[in-house]
Amino acid sequence: VMAASKPVEAPGGGGTAGLSRWQLALVLGAPILLGAGAIYVWGRRAARRGKGASERKTPEGRASPGPGGDGGSGQPDGPGHEEMSPLGRAQAAKNKGNKYFKAGKYELAIQCYTEAISLCPPEKNLDLSTFYQNRAAAYEQLQKWTEVAQDCTKAVELNPKYVKALFRRAKAHEKLDNKKECLEDVTAVCILEAFQNQQSMLLADKVLKLLGKEKAKEKYKNREPLMPSPQFIKSYFSSFTDDIISQPLLKGEKSDEDKDKEGEASEVKENSGYLRAKQYMEEENYDKIISESTKEIEAKGKYMAEALLLRATFYLLIGNASAAKPDLDQVISMEDANVKLRANALIKRGSMYMQQQQPVLSTQDFNMAADIDPQNADVYHHRGQLKILLDQIEEAVEDFDECIRLRPNSALAQAQKCFALYRQAYTGSNALTVQAAMKGFEDVIKKFPKCAEGYALYAQALTDQQQFGKADEMYDKCIDLEPDNATTYVHKGLLQLQWKQDLDKGLELISKAIEIDNKCDFAYETMGTIEVQRGNLDKAIEMFNKAINLAKSEMEMAHLYSLCDAAYAQTEVAKKYGLKPPTL
Repeated sequence: VMAASKPVEAPGGGGTAGLSRWQLALVLGAPILLGAGAIYVWGRRAARRGKGASERKTPEGRASPGPGGDGGSGQPDGPGHEEMSPLGRAQAAKNKGNKYFKAGKYELAIQCYTEAISLCPPEKNLDLSTFYQNRAAAYEQLQKWTEVAQDCTKAVELNPKYVKALFRRAKAHEKLDNKKECLEDVTAVCILEAFQNQQSMLLADKVLKLLGKEKAKEKYKNREPLMPSPQFIKSYFSSFTDDIISQPLLKGEKSDEDKDKEGEASEVKENSGYLRAKQYMEEENYDKIISESTKEIEAKGKYMAEALLLRATFYLLIGNASAAKPDLDQVISMEDANVKLRANALIKRGSMYMQQQQPVLSTQDFNMAADIDPQNADVYHHRGQLKILLDQIEEAVEDFDECIRLRPNSALAQAQKCFALYRQAYTGSNALTVQAAMKGFEDVIKKFPKCAEGYALYAQALTDQQQFGKADEMYDKCIDLEPDNATTYVHKGLLQLQWKQDLDKGLELISKAIEIDNKCDFAYETMGTIEVQRGNLDKAIEMFNKAINLAKSEMEMAHLYSLCDAAYAQTEVAKKYGLKPPTL
């Protein structure tokens, strides 16, 4: 992981080389975790095959659209044979309206459609729905969104599966900032169109992201800080080697004159909040670290810089970036502090900025860290991950190379370099370089057979290349090396779905992940996504809510809310219109 950008899925965490899950899924084409609209995943495949329909601006021409149809070509009809009947007169008024519409005379068109509505016999539901929908189209041209929504509602009441009216109402709701209603309408449209229309898919995605951001902002502000699991914390610290605060207690942390006087040395420990915090860290008693570090800081003790950095790190781990920032700022500005502490603080602040989607500030911090401590391998390792996120693959590879030069035994940097090269080859669709990257993974796991991350990243590339059996073996190697790593079980569970469409086995593995680490938000998220695809929407919403309560950043929370809202919109559409997307 990037230091704090995620303390999510740290390396050694069977994780994703600093890529957030949805970015990775988009890059590697994992079919289940696909961006904010992940819920619509099965439809997206169809959408890729289908052609996106063009913008619907025309009024209805045909009198009677079929229940699911979009009401014909939009070409106005000629006068019908029923000219003298009430319906015939209504049709004639509508045809006149269509001519005005095409000439851009929308006010006159509205008058004609209004006349058609008043002339139409009330039992002629489909004709009447067309007239309302046509009037809504004219109101849309005048940007009268409330009237658009009202007329579309009438049209849908008369013809519940009227795609054109539903989509027009969705767009009006978007303009009126009624996001929830917009999402319900556009979800119904996506299902009715079998996910063949790019426009409705894009609107769904857009509204889901906006809703997710809005809800996450509110929730994140008021969330209870939550300490991650011990496995997660250890995994996070394992991504640093030049990090003084995460090293075990050293004799050097006692002052020279106390080295041989054990009695006095233990007194130092008693009086130093930082040394007590380090002791608690070794005992995995993480809840006491912030308060002990605070004592050292308030006493302006000998280890004040270390205590500030340690406290900031745990603030980041519990998801409290606003408390972490002033501590990191202070360490970075302490010119007389150990340069390793300042560089580590810059890496963590840079990662925090990346998580807050401020890549310019993030890049500045990493560059400053490289300037003040050019021999610090951690700087290049974490900056390499930042560069992957920014899609600057060549620069990422250079950073990983520098990290490997400084620390030739860094299995992690070698595995992540392979992953970066693989991504570059894959996105460039170059079969030869893909092969070379896959060979690179083989070399890394031969050279570092004890590095779980090497197997995990190789497994992701193999899955992508549809080499499912071999990917499964790699995940098994990860599990042998790190049996308490929950994330690996989730990835292996996802693989069963892609490989054998084996939902039961997939869910069994993901349940095992939760058993190992009941704070693994990735497991709950994945379980929710699977339940959506099984059609168990209430269960899915329950899982997404569990993940939301465990999310470690606002950005991640927003993504989870998007998934949850999409599932909820589907339950509402199922209730209202009896519509359900295809399930596994």
